[in-house]
Amino acid sequence: MATAHDAGAPPARRSRRDGPADPGRRAVLAGVLLGAGAAASLVDLLVFHLALQWHHFYDRSTPAVSITSDAFFHAAAWTASVWGVFLLLDVRRRGPVPWRRWTGAVLAGVGGFQLVDGVVDHKLLRIHQVRYDVAALWVYDVAWIGSAVLVLVAGLVVLRRARPARSPRRAG
Repeated sequence: MATAHDAGAPPARRSRRDGPADPGRRAVLAGVLLGAGAAASLVDLLVFHLALQWHHFYDRSTPAVSITSDAFFHAAAWTASVWGVFLLLDVRRRGPVPWRRWTGAVLAGVGGFQLVDGVVDHKLLRIHQVRYDVAALWVYDVAWIGSAVLVLVAGLVVLRRARPARSPRRAG
């Protein structure tokens, strides 16, 4: 009876999890997830939803619905954060972590989340505003979206500068 170890047998398939992974790409994904999760759970939820009580994730219904929407938003934010931490630990398990790329990705995740929240949730869907009952809402919008763009651009600049050099292709 032939076994998989016979000379003529094809090599065993390796799962993607067992094979080598690009640490730079995984570190970037880990950073983006952790950055977006931190922006959502720490900056938006902790500061604006809970401490200042300026808005909830969904403000177009009853207070009970608003609080419930915050709970689901909080769960999603922490899921992204934990996923990012586990990916970072996996990168570390496989070898050295490209910390500059990861840092740039965290900044890009923070800025990207804030930008999507400011443009999509605040302006397009209008599911909540930064703050209610103010004469100059545009000041809050400019501060929210402007700071998001600044942090996103800073993250992208760090990512670009930390990008590994490409090796020249060999003529074949």
